[in-house]
Amino acid sequence: MSLSQEITISIDIGGTFTDIIIQRGDKLEYIKVSSTPKKPEEAVINVLRTLKGEKITEVLHATTIATNAILGQVGLELPKTALITTKGFKDIIEIGRQNRPRVYDLNFEKPRPLVPRELRYEVDERTLYNGEILKKLQKEEVDKIALDAYSKGVMTIAISFLHSYVNPENEKIAEEVLSKYFKYISSSYKVAPEPREYERTSTTVVNAVLVPIVSKYLNSLNKALSVINSPPIYIMASTGGLVNTTEASERPVQIIESGPAAGVIAVRELARELQIKNAISFDMGGTTAKAGTIVDYEAEITTEYEVGGEAHHGRIVKGSGYPIRFPFIDLAEVSAGGGTIIWKDEAGAINVGPLSAGADPGPACYNKGGDKPTITDANLVLGRIPEKLLGGKMSIYKELALKGLSTLSEPYEVAQTSLSLINLEMARAIRLVTIERGLDPTEFSLFAFGGAGPQHALDLTEEINIKRVYIPVEPGLFSALGLLMSDEMFEARRSYPKDIQREFDEMEKELSRKLLKIDYFLRYADVRYEGQGWELTIPVDKNDSYEAIKEKFDEKHLNTYGFKLDRRIEIVTIRTFAVIKRVKPKVRKETRGSSDRPRDYRKVLFNNEWIDTPIYWRENLPIGSQVEGPAIIEEYSSTSAIKPGWKVKVLENGVLEVSKSG
Repeated sequence: MSLSQEITISIDIGGTFTDIIIQRGDKLEYIKVSSTPKKPEEAVINVLRTLKGEKITEVLHATTIATNAILGQVGLELPKTALITTKGFKDIIEIGRQNRPRVYDLNFEKPRPLVPRELRYEVDERTLYNGEILKKLQKEEVDKIALDAYSKGVMTIAISFLHSYVNPENEKIAEEVLSKYFKYISSSYKVAPEPREYERTSTTVVNAVLVPIVSKYLNSLNKALSVINSPPIYIMASTGGLVNTTEASERPVQIIESGPAAGVIAVRELARELQIKNAISFDMGGTTAKAGTIVDYEAEITTEYEVGGEAHHGRIVKGSGYPIRFPFIDLAEVSAGGGTIIWKDEAGAINVGPLSAGADPGPACYNKGGDKPTITDANLVLGRIPEKLLGGKMSIYKELALKGLSTLSEPYEVAQTSLSLINLEMARAIRLVTIERGLDPTEFSLFAFGGAGPQHALDLTEEINIKRVYIPVEPGLFSALGLLMSDEMFEARRSYPKDIQREFDEMEKELSRKLLKIDYFLRYADVRYEGQGWELTIPVDKNDSYEAIKEKFDEKHLNTYGFKLDRRIEIVTIRTFAVIKRVKPKVRKETRGSSDRPRDYRKVLFNNEWIDTPIYWRENLPIGSQVEGPAIIEEYSSTSAIKPGWKVKVLENGVLEVSKSG
């Protein structure tokens, strides 16, 4: 191997493991190490040090730092933030919407405002709904506010004026004055140029809070890479595209669902290769499980999200967090991972989650000091995973798992019950992104990945009546692979367009001036019936007329809500993505053997019966070979549990296709 060979590094930092893929030409090297939650970059830096002397051309990165900061992770203290808004609107982020997440809970408290009242400032300005400036902002007024905020130690500041999405002139004046005092400024016309002052202001405030944290983190990562050769870094955005560090630092709200988005993109690309137009993305890692959908070869997109709030069986509880108005890949996420803790309530019933043992101390079987039983411990004692992980590099201990489970009741019964409960929770998440979106899950194939995904995939398919499952090569690092499968995507949007085609063209020209090379554009519109309060997002083709857009909206409204109206539509917001295509690696299985004979046998519990089950090493299975369940297929990053009545076929690209026998 030549040390001068160019390489690309893909990094996905999760709550339990950090996944790294090193791409050298057509060769991929997979590395899985324990995460370092207090300093997430440390796990990455330790691996990168081993590459000193090699020519790294770029680093692709998925990170949870934005989410963790809002959730209050230790070591990620939120910076002191101020808000400047239109006179009479300083309490908008505290008043919010009057929806109660828990209607009958008299003690419910709204999420703490990210900006305290003493750091919310009002200015005497006003822009009308049609963009007319009724009262121009005076620079002297902003100067006084800036001096006061600066004296109070404010580090970052948010600007959100009424109707600035139509005409941002007053916000630009404030921005100009504040730039003399503050390094970090977030203006709503740049962050979220959309109607609804509460959601727009909330998005801008969240962005302002995150800018210093994400900037510092990316600078730290850049500094670490300087010992190699300071390659450019690209961050996975929640839209499923990569953005550069400048974009991620200026608008960090777009990287909140960074890691989960990468997994959905990986499924999209693999589904296209296999010519499967409808797919369910099922990603079960160490901390959470995520479900998303691919419809007609495209990932489903939503523009509504709340960060730092509560979730009920994968459904975001509106009003419990901080609203974000930005395009996100539509995902349902539940606290259901390998590290999810099993516990007993006051009535003596077994429960799972939402707490996770994470990477430190981890499941009881990891022997890192953790004594609480987890889903990984349950899978271990039931024979579904081996006592050696990561190709034998990591030992886990069955006796410690049994000890942890025994604190609750008879260990094997606890293990069975906990797996039934966790499977039910994950099935709910899949139903949320299919049935509740007007989609029939029986018409989809399930793509199972993450370190724990293939262990539970067939339990879920039987619960939901899905007929076929696909398990990719190295499923435990599939989200990291999704980074290598992604294109660069940069977003722009406008609200209440007067001439849709002209304004799409103008946005695309603006992006073309900003970026060196663009391969194509994607267009979307947020549309509603006149008189409705909320929109649906639909794709728009280049020359779509009003009638064509209405037809697409009618169809989506019918699929989502079960009806459509004979009423005019209103196009609220249009957005475009500039796409810069990247060369994607062709992932193929490396076959080291040509035998489909099992290498071992062990007792595994399937369908309440202990079965002497054949154990296969995935790399030894030749292309085209078939394995009948019950079987366990082990590999470096994961283990697949094949239940009785199911069969596995190794496809040409090494993907495992699992279907019903007979």
